[in-house]
Order: sequence, then C-alpha cells, then structure tokens
Amino acid sequence: MVELDHRFSSGKPIEESWEAILDLERLIPCVEGGSVIEQTGPDSVKAHIKVKMGAMSLTYTGTVAVVEQDPEAHRAVLQVKSREAGGQGHANADVTFSLADGGGTVHTAAQITGKAASMGEGVVASVLDALIKDFARKLERI
Repeated sequence: MVELDHRFSSGKPIEESWEAILDLERLIPCVEGGSVIEQTGPDSVKAHIKVKMGAMSLTYTGTVAVVEQDPEAHRAVLQVKSREAGGQGHANADVTFSLADGGGTVHTAAQITGKAASMGEGVVASVLDALIKDFARKLERI
C-alpha cells in the first residue's frame, strides 16, 4: 500500500471546485494518460489509464466511482478499481478530496500488484507521486 498526500490551489470558489471533482468526465482526463470510456451510473464511469514506468508502458482499465460525498464538509472519496491490460496485476486506490476556498488536499491510498509492483515500492511511489503532482496542477485549471 502506497499512501500520498498532495495540496492543490485553484483560486476558485469552493463550490466550483466541488462540482469539478464530482464531474468524473472532467476530472479523469486531468490524470496523465487517463480517459473516460463510458458513464456507468450517476457517480461512476468506466475508464482507462496508460502509465509509463521506466521503459515499461502499462494500461489499466476499470471503474472510478464517487463512493462518499459530504457537501457540507466539501469532502469526497473516489474509489478506483482497475486491472492491468494483458496482465495479472491491478491498481486500486481510494482518493480522498478535502476542499477549502481556493484549493484543498488529495489523499491517495493505492494498492498496486503485477508488473508495476515488481519494479519495487520505491519506483511505484515515485511514479504515483509524479502522476498525482501533475494531476494536482491540472486541478487548478478545471
């Protein structure tokens, strides 16, 4: 299990940021290599992501769902469940957003298995950290 915390700023009113993180069609493309395949429910989508880990390029397909939302506290939890294309591994994560005026925090608890995990926890944490930092920068613009 890899756990990471990141801050982001948006310069936007909290309600605008709240709407943006709950809009999975807008949010998922903020993740480098991420795209929505189809909406599967009011708070869930089927999505895929292509991740580069050193010389390896891995594709994961699965679901992203808003599993908790507290509009008063502006806190939401997204659950990611995905499988490695053509492999045995998976990448699952709980991503918790806590918003404040002008930004917020993202807490990621990820569990990665398969080819990616075989590269070592340090590599996985480093790649995940870079991915989330880039995501946090893009959150500032949505």
